[in-house]
Amino acid sequence: MIAIIEKVYQFLWGDWIVLPLPGGSSFRLSLLVLILIPAGIWFTIRTRFLPIRLFPDMLHTLFEKKGKAEGESHNSTLSALQTLIVSTATRVGMGNLVGVVAAISAGGAGAVFWMWVTALIGSSTAFVEATLAQIYKEKDPVYGGYRGGPAYYMHRFIQEKRGGKKKRYVGISVLFAISGLICWCGISQVISNSVTSAFHNAFHIPPIYTTVVLVALAAVIIFRKTATVKVLDVLVPIMAGCYFLITVILICMNFSALPGVFSRIFEEAFGIRQAVAGGLGTGVMNGVKRGLFSNEAGSGSAPCAAAAAESDQPVKLGLTQALGVFIDTIVICSCTAMIMLLTPESLTEGAVGMKLLQAAMGYHLGQFGVIFIAATLWLFSFSTFLGILYYARSNISYLFGDGMLPQNLYKVLALVMMFIGGLAAYTVVWDLGDVGVGLMTVFNIIMLYPMSGIAMKALKEGVRVWDRDITRFLSSDYVPLYNPIEEY
Repeated sequence: MIAIIEKVYQFLWGDWIVLPLPGGSSFRLSLLVLILIPAGIWFTIRTRFLPIRLFPDMLHTLFEKKGKAEGESHNSTLSALQTLIVSTATRVGMGNLVGVVAAISAGGAGAVFWMWVTALIGSSTAFVEATLAQIYKEKDPVYGGYRGGPAYYMHRFIQEKRGGKKKRYVGISVLFAISGLICWCGISQVISNSVTSAFHNAFHIPPIYTTVVLVALAAVIIFRKTATVKVLDVLVPIMAGCYFLITVILICMNFSALPGVFSRIFEEAFGIRQAVAGGLGTGVMNGVKRGLFSNEAGSGSAPCAAAAAESDQPVKLGLTQALGVFIDTIVICSCTAMIMLLTPESLTEGAVGMKLLQAAMGYHLGQFGVIFIAATLWLFSFSTFLGILYYARSNISYLFGDGMLPQNLYKVLALVMMFIGGLAAYTVVWDLGDVGVGLMTVFNIIMLYPMSGIAMKALKEGVRVWDRDITRFLSSDYVPLYNPIEEY
């Protein structure tokens, strides 16, 4: 099994293009880099630079009240803000701590720049996939409200293109759903592995004890049908706010050193020294890889949450998820990167994983910093785990039908993987998550190209009405002038 995972990993993240550089080194690009960067650029151009042009409108969408569909209660549907919280639970979580650490450890400071690039152009990709998820959502008889995501919009689109004849399964939807479940099992391993490492460094607690407690607490929450969103509504704003506040204070305390940090980031992103040493391609690959792992743009994860909302305009949820990418990578990931890069390299040399981040926080805050990161990681881990299991709901239903039995069996599997990950080696547990998210991205991006016209028509109509009367566009009683699917 490990051999298969490694082969698929090499296919997705291995060298597809190798360009020779002076000094005998080379610039190497993987399949995922070749897929994500062009897709992000293409959708950014098609949306006319949406992340910049419509940034104020992204903020406006958060204040829309939760809708109420016919026959549904307010408890079974999500507001735009709640979908942002659910997706932020996984974005502002493991990727912001462990993902940034992994990117800088493997790719140097230059990887941070490529994480920023992935986020900026990825916002447009996130808009397209979330808008499609809203357009193609369907009622959820298992949990109530709505469900959807790539497996569903791929299925409906292909079904319509083939004459509208109903099918139980569509091949690429099945592949995406399976990849998603693989990815989220892998992330479960990363969660427990990072938490046990952090608590061992901070409190010298044996990994087995931390793992058992983590799995037990997670089980208490996930087997309660309505607990996930309620817990995330409270947990995510508090944990993200506290982490952001602490890191901003530390950055301000080291303000005079920031020019040197930014100089290092740009030098290592484009510098001759990194190119000659063969580190340029490594920085690009690890920046894109961890940027994707953190903000999920293009992977198809966040649309599973976006589909659960009740909204009169699909583009509102698209804009909300585009904002989520900005919050995750440009804001929170940058905070982590600055904390690490403001630490003297001599103090972190040779350290990897959570030891590296805790060494950086220890430099800034002493023993409190080590404890703070351990506690923060614990909270981030809970939010990430709850978020990925929320994503898994719709994919499980697509593969195995409506019913709580397959839902609960997957929860058990995720808990088992969490237990295994807590006792595994740090470098091993990333591979399964990277394989899963890589496969999801390949299948999702393949379908986003032909389906993007639907999202573009929805955006065009939304902006036209928005420009004419922004108050009416944001009001909950607004009725769209047309159905973008039918016109497309």
